[in-house]
Amino acid sequence: MDGTETGWGRPAEPAPRWRALLDRARHGGRGEEPEETPQQPETPPQQQWNQQQQPNRGSAAVDRRPFNPLDPRQAAFDGRQQGQQPQPGGFERRAPEPPAERAVPQRPINPLDPRWQRGREPEQQHSFFEPAPRTPQQQPAQPPAREYGAPTGYPQQNNGYPPPGNGYQPPPANGYAPPAGAYGAQAAAYPQAPVAPPPVPPQAAPPQVAPVRQPAAQPAPVSPAPAAARIEWRQSRTEDGMDRAVSIMRRKLGKPRVLAFANPKGGVHKTTATVLAAATIGSVRGRGVLAWDDNELRGTLGLRAGSARHARTIKHLLADLMRIESLHGDALLQELDAYLRHASDGSYDVLAGEENPRFAQRLDQGTVRRVMDLLRRTHDVICVDTGNNVESVNWQTVMRSADQLVITTVPREDAAFTADWMLDVLEESGMGDMVSNAVTLISCPSAGHLPLLEDFKKHFATRTRAVAVVPYDPALEVGSSIEYGDLQQETRQAWLRAASTMLEPFAE
Repeated sequence: MDGTETGWGRPAEPAPRWRALLDRARHGGRGEEPEETPQQPETPPQQQWNQQQQPNRGSAAVDRRPFNPLDPRQAAFDGRQQGQQPQPGGFERRAPEPPAERAVPQRPINPLDPRWQRGREPEQQHSFFEPAPRTPQQQPAQPPAREYGAPTGYPQQNNGYPPPGNGYQPPPANGYAPPAGAYGAQAAAYPQAPVAPPPVPPQAAPPQVAPVRQPAAQPAPVSPAPAAARIEWRQSRTEDGMDRAVSIMRRKLGKPRVLAFANPKGGVHKTTATVLAAATIGSVRGRGVLAWDDNELRGTLGLRAGSARHARTIKHLLADLMRIESLHGDALLQELDAYLRHASDGSYDVLAGEENPRFAQRLDQGTVRRVMDLLRRTHDVICVDTGNNVESVNWQTVMRSADQLVITTVPREDAAFTADWMLDVLEESGMGDMVSNAVTLISCPSAGHLPLLEDFKKHFATRTRAVAVVPYDPALEVGSSIEYGDLQQETRQAWLRAASTMLEPFAE
């Protein structure tokens, strides 16, 4: 007979559940029942820095499985609580599963809250959540870096519940920890309130020190990039001096100027100096320059200067002087030109002197002045060869009418002595200003070294405004007609400097 029927041929009533469980326990039904996989406790969420993990108040409900007094697992669980080993085939109570936790927002900690101050013990050591007071200079300790999931080394909070299977009583059904001993048992779990560091007394501000200005760093010199090669023409010092001399002679002179070349000694290059000065100034200015031979004893200026296109001299001019003085403008120029001689290049004019020595008696002071005034009406620069007689009327009249005195000499003692004596005579005659403004012109009669040249330069520099030296030139040695173009380059440059020195006080 199976268990579904009774002996009376009618179906039996179903066996109660406790019998099925008893049969299963008797025949080893525990091994046939599929084992339940234990659930791993959920790992509590990672704590944030310097915050406390609060117990989860929203725990799930405790497992309410029915209690079976015949279950061997229940007997085994009761035996462990009484310190006995579980019997084979007995029931064992399953440990309650940890409730699921719910994230609760963390409350900020107020270090000045008196509730935290009361729970703190003076002798308690500083923990991780309560660092030791530090000086203002000490840097706060940084937490060690660790990987996610690694152990932190600090006591883990389990919300007040023991881990499953450790033999402790399960928590109450409401999910809250018992109030007794909460502050004592969980003192280590709650962080102590940090103590504010003692106030630092204010320090006196250091005295203000004016910043020292450092000298500006000089930039390092940068070497210029090499420029492309080019040809550049530059004037030499000599040419620069020549340009200045030419510019002076080309300037306006304010009024016609008379240059008197004087020295009572014969053979000191008075005539040569008069001709070359007129030729030099005329070559620069182009026109308006005249050389006059005022020598009362047969002068030779007319023979050495200009072209002899006629034989007229100052004697013929004096004969028609009254008629010529009444003319003006171009008529005057055309009428006077018939009594003058001209240089071969046309740079200057020449008024020749009379070769008859008896004619000098007619050159009185009034006549010389009338001739001088006539020449000033037609020319800008008049160079006068004064002759050798300082006592003659014409010599003295020219000296008083001159604007510039030029003393001609050569580096010889007799010539220098005569020139020095003449300066004394002029100073005694009341012409000291003319002497101090005079120019000494030293002509070299020969080539080579002249021993007295430097001594003469030093001596006349103390008595006159300037000293000019002109070199020897072979074109002047023969004593014939003087051609300015035949002179050497060095001689022309020396005469340019000398002539500019003569006209420099009058150049505007």
